Amino acid sequence: MLKKLNGVWFKLIGNSSGFSLESRIFHSITICLVLLAVFYIPYNFFAGLYIASLSCILLSSFFIYEYYNSRFNNKPHSSILFGVAGIAIFSVNYFANSGIHGSTDIIWPAYLLLVFAISPYRQHLAWLILYMLCFLILHIVAYYNPQLVKYPFVAGKGELIDRITAFPLPVIVIYIVIKYIRKNYDKERVAVEEKATAIEEQNRHILFQNEQLEKIDAEKNKLMSIISHDMRTPLINIQSYLQLLSENEIEGSERAGIEQELLLATNGTMDMLTNLLQWAKSQMEGPTINLVLANLLNVIKSTLEMGKTQADKKGIALSYKINPELTVIADINMLQLVLRNLISNAIKFTPNGGIINVDAQLVQHECKITVSDNGKGIDLSKQEKIFSINTEPGFGTNNEKGVGLGLLLCKEFTERQGGRIGFESVFGQGSSFFIFIPAGEGAN
Repeated sequence: MLKKLNGVWFKLIGNSSGFSLESRIFHSITICLVLLAVFYIPYNFFAGLYIASLSCILLSSFFIYEYYNSRFNNKPHSSILFGVAGIAIFSVNYFANSGIHGSTDIIWPAYLLLVFAISPYRQHLAWLILYMLCFLILHIVAYYNPQLVKYPFVAGKGELIDRITAFPLPVIVIYIVIKYIRKNYDKERVAVEEKATAIEEQNRHILFQNEQLEKIDAEKNKLMSIISHDMRTPLINIQSYLQLLSENEIEGSERAGIEQELLLATNGTMDMLTNLLQWAKSQMEGPTINLVLANLLNVIKSTLEMGKTQADKKGIALSYKINPELTVIADINMLQLVLRNLISNAIKFTPNGGIINVDAQLVQHECKITVSDNGKGIDLSKQEKIFSINTEPGFGTNNEKGVGLGLLLCKEFTERQGGRIGFESVFGQGSSFFIFIPAGEGAN
């Protein structure tokens, strides 16, 4: 029932999207005043207050007209006519209803409050001065001309009834005006808070976008550096070797040495190109993975053997210890690429006669794969950015040069499989890189 009444009330006063706060206050007040007039007109008439009854008729008629024009014809109400009509009607009512001893003085300030509520701010001072002047003039005229004042009520009971019946009008006006002002203030406050929150969120989003743009710009600069220098230099060396071999008759040990250097340069360039293409592909295609349950040793055995062959050429002993029953949940291609890069890095930074160990063990519900070496280790100043695109690639023990993308690829591909990567390194003593990936069901 209350819900229906609220629905009817909001239909009568109009919604906030179609009407201003002043208009809605005006609609509310006029409806209440008309309802009060239904009581006051007959009451004043039967009480002998014919002028007061006529004032109520004129006032309610004016209100109905203004309300209809504003609410249904969508024409702005006239605050000037409203204010002037109040002065005229209350002035007549003041003299007709006991002057200073009547109830007009109670209604007068409430009506002025209503004028303030429905009129523009620029008119408020003018209305205040005008109403105060009229109020003062009325009382002075009544004081010096007491014969103009009519006393329709007898002292005592009549005055009591007059005051009691007059009291609801200013109270209702004050209640509605204050309610709407507070309600609108609360609504505006909530709107401001929501707007501030939205702006804050937008600023955070902009900062995040800026960080992403800076990251993309850094990646672009890194790629341009790789393409313009790191890839060009080994290709020039290969070109020089081939040109030297084609233009000169070189035999014996010297030719074998050049061919060996040529092979190393070619292998290094292939590694660079492979990592570069893999990284570029991962950035373009996004996190596309194919997780499967697989036997770890079967998946990485070819990678380990390939690494062992590569290590043998450099005089490095590479050994591995993998439980043949150990299973993992991984993307096979990604896992092979990660391990291949870790082994290749270990070989690069381990001197001739060094040792590299690869082992895997079950740690709770994860498989920990570790690649450790007794090579150069990583300088403490470089460890913080080791998995970043901004890392500076170092030279291997045989001056092998990387592009700085290998460990970045390892990190990205490990995390895409639901794993994580870490390392321990002491400069001059060696490094241990380890990855954690989900173990297969039933692993023990």
